[in-house]
Amino acid sequence: MIDTEFHTALPAVPGLRFRRFAGPQDYPGMVGVTMAARADAGVDELVTVETLANHFDHLSNTDPDRDIVVVELAGRIVGYSRVEWSDLNAGGRAYDQHCRVDPAVCGRGIGGALLAWGESRAREIAAGQPDSDDRWHGAGTSDADVRAANLLRGHGYSPVRTFYVLVRPTLDDIGPTAVPEGFEVRPVAREHLRAIFDADAKAFRDHWGVVHDDDASFERFAGDPHLDPSIFVVAFAGDEIAGAVLNQIDDEENARFDRRRGLLDSVFVRRPYRRRGLARALVNLSLVRLRERGMTSAYLGVDSENEHAAVHLYESCGFERARSNTYWRKPLNLTGV
Repeated sequence: MIDTEFHTALPAVPGLRFRRFAGPQDYPGMVGVTMAARADAGVDELVTVETLANHFDHLSNTDPDRDIVVVELAGRIVGYSRVEWSDLNAGGRAYDQHCRVDPAVCGRGIGGALLAWGESRAREIAAGQPDSDDRWHGAGTSDADVRAANLLRGHGYSPVRTFYVLVRPTLDDIGPTAVPEGFEVRPVAREHLRAIFDADAKAFRDHWGVVHDDDASFERFAGDPHLDPSIFVVAFAGDEIAGAVLNQIDDEENARFDRRRGLLDSVFVRRPYRRRGLARALVNLSLVRLRERGMTSAYLGVDSENEHAAVHLYESCGFERARSNTYWRKPLNLTGV
C-alpha cells in the first residue's frame, strides 16, 4: 500500500488535496493535465500514458516517493510537480521543478503552492548533499504561458536562457547532402543505441545546461516508444561515432494534429569533428529520410544562444522560428530566506 498522505500549506479551495505520487494509476490524470496545459500554451506536442510511463519509470535524480506531489480537486487530478536535481556542465547544481497545472483551475493559488513545496523540497535535498559553489532553483515555461512567467518573476526568479522550437514547413528544396571527406554514414540498429547515447552525451558536455548520461537516462532513451534507429542518420569517422541526428516520427501525434511532421530530436557533432560541414549534411540527410517516410515537414528544438551557431545553421537549412521557451533560475539558500 502506497502512503499518499501529504501535508503542506494549501490555498483555501474547497475539495483541494495535495498528496504523494501513487504510481501508474496517476498517469492518465497527469497526462490530461499536461495536454490541457500544452493546449493552453499553443504547444502541439503529444504526451500519452505510454510516453509518460517510460519517462517516470526511468527517472534520474528524483525519488518518486518524496519528490513528486499530485494535486486533486474534488477527486480529480488537476496538477502535479516533480523536483529533479542536476549537475550543471559549467559547475554548480540545479534543482528544477517540473510543474503542470490544469488551466481550468489557474488563479486559485495552486501554482504558487506547488512552487513553494518544490522549493522546500529542493532545500531538503540540497541540505543532504555535499556543499556546492552554486546552487539554483530552476523552472522552465512556455513563453505563451504568461501566468507561469509572472508567478516565477514574483517569487524572485530571473530568465536566464531562451530556447526556440524551429519548424521547416515543407520538405522541398533540401540542400546538399554530401558528407564531408573522412566521414561515412552507416545504418544503425538497437545494438548501437548505447554507443549513440554516449556519443550524444559527450557532444553536449561543452554546451550550456546539463547532460544526463546515467543508466536510467539511457533506459529512458532506449524505452521511448517512438524510437526507431532505422531513421537515425549517424556518421562515423573510422569506428568512432562523429555525429548524428536522432530522428523520430510520432504517428499518433501527427494524427492528433492533422499533419505529417518528423522530429530531429537530437543533432550533434562531437568536438574533434566540428567545423567541417558535417552537421549541415546530417540535417539535410535527415530531411530526406523523413520525406522518404512520408513526412511533409520537420521540427527541432535549439538553445537560442548555442555557442556553435546552431540557430543560424538550422535557419539556413530552411527552419523557421515557431515558438520559444524560457528557463528561469534563482539562488538556492538553505534557510529559504
